[in-house]
Amino acid sequence: MAIKRTRESEEMYLETILLLHKGQPNVRAVDVRDELGLAKSSVSRAVNLLESKGYIHIDRETGNLSFTDAGRKKAEGIYERHQTLTQVLMKVGADPELAEENACRMEHVVSDEMMEVFRNYINN
Repeated sequence: MAIKRTRESEEMYLETILLLHKGQPNVRAVDVRDELGLAKSSVSRAVNLLESKGYIHIDRETGNLSFTDAGRKKAEGIYERHQTLTQVLMKVGADPELAEENACRMEHVVSDEMMEVFRNYINN
């Protein structure tokens, strides 16, 4: 269970950084903390872990977070899963808020094969 929780947390941070970058040019750990409502120590530990895994770079002078190519690819993939799941849930009758909330949880556990089924469903 710890591996699943770690992956979900990692993906949540990557997706949050991606979405923050869509709205502002510079994103720092404090922005992530404010967005997620988590403790400063938790966010600091998480962004350092993302950097050690090669997903982001932390500018030591400004604190700005930027993606590596691998990190951007992973974050965009997570966000695409989120969007697809939201669309599927709305297509089967969920209101947008409910669809969004559940997609956020589901995106971390749905298999690649099932995601392909969902993509085909919304494109037909």
